[in-house]
Amino acid sequence: MGCPTSRKNNMIETAVKTERVVLVGVALPDSHHFEMSMQELENLAKTAGAEVCGSYVQKRDRYDSKTFIGSGKLDEIAQLVEADEIDTVIVNNRLTPRQNSNLEGILGVKVIDRMQLILDIFAMRARSHEGKLQVHLAQLKYMLPRLVGQGVMLSRQAGGIGSRGPGESQLELNRRSIRNQIHDIERQLKLVEKTRSIVREKRVESGVFKIGLIGYTNAGKSTIMNVLSQKDQYEADELFATLDATTKQIKLQDHFQVTLTDTVGFIQDLPTELVSSFKSTLEESRHVDLLLHVIDASDAEHAAQEEVVLSILKDLEMLDIPRLTIYNKADMAEHFLPTLSPYVFLSAKSSNVKEILQNAIVTKVGELAEPFNVTIPFAKSYLTHDLSRYALIFDRKVTEDGEHLSGVIMPSNLWRLEVFYD
Repeated sequence: MGCPTSRKNNMIETAVKTERVVLVGVALPDSHHFEMSMQELENLAKTAGAEVCGSYVQKRDRYDSKTFIGSGKLDEIAQLVEADEIDTVIVNNRLTPRQNSNLEGILGVKVIDRMQLILDIFAMRARSHEGKLQVHLAQLKYMLPRLVGQGVMLSRQAGGIGSRGPGESQLELNRRSIRNQIHDIERQLKLVEKTRSIVREKRVESGVFKIGLIGYTNAGKSTIMNVLSQKDQYEADELFATLDATTKQIKLQDHFQVTLTDTVGFIQDLPTELVSSFKSTLEESRHVDLLLHVIDASDAEHAAQEEVVLSILKDLEMLDIPRLTIYNKADMAEHFLPTLSPYVFLSAKSSNVKEILQNAIVTKVGELAEPFNVTIPFAKSYLTHDLSRYALIFDRKVTEDGEHLSGVIMPSNLWRLEVFYD
């Protein structure tokens, strides 16, 4: 993979050492989307700042209970680790504490699994106080059963990939200390969640239409958010570019207001520790009126990514929320066939993308809302603007009795029409 055979050949030592890693995966007979998973592992490693120097794959009927991978392949990996001065071996599956300890003992270098790598990237991406607490909690819960008390696992003084977040000193604490930390962080998160819940309840009570952005990591959710809100939300061609939930208020059509929430991207084999720790963040999408499912149409594995997202939505009991699928990156997609509906096919970089998105969302809102016809007396015309914030008004006519409006309004806001029926 274009990795130098030895750092000794480098003429200039850099101030920041790039971690040299080897990837390892085992394909079982019932493994689904294995190649996609291994490619993701490489992208995850690069996102974490590593230099990928090799990749080993073995087909087996089951994982080796002691070392995860067979002895023959393990010998090959050990030779490469020594010859190419590899710093870390990254395994594409969740390792048991025993497997992790045995591999580190045999290979003599740090060994982490896919889950720990994802947790590490989340630690890099967390910006808010809540996000950092959630990542810290997930890492501690992952770490607790892995305090084996010996080997490389407890002597990572050099830090690096897989050891960010809580920090190396945390790895030397005993189980009781870590349980105390977990308890303390959970207490802090309950306070944060209480505040978030109050804000969420006020948003629900406000009657404003709520939209949530979901999708596989790097599908383009933040780009879509920026298009609709015309505000800067960090976007980049990298995994988990957005971690903390962000909510913005925008006008969809005329004065009709909606809130738009962007959340962390989903990925195959999302660590259960993260699903649990980020429950409050994902709650932001649980209470929306419409989900915009953003999909990278140019990705050859987009169908498999769709399955992952829908599976996680099922686990979160969110499949009943209305969805509009946005197939993004149409400019790079070849021979594309959509698999979900209703959908819109677009490129977030095109000049008319905002109009396309708004029209598609308005159409979907129209399907979810209730039609209405109301005549507003001239004496109450000052209420028209307020109504237009909560209802999509499609037609206006001035009559002898006042202004006649027709449009759609969400069932939860029908009470706002009562004032006109006196």
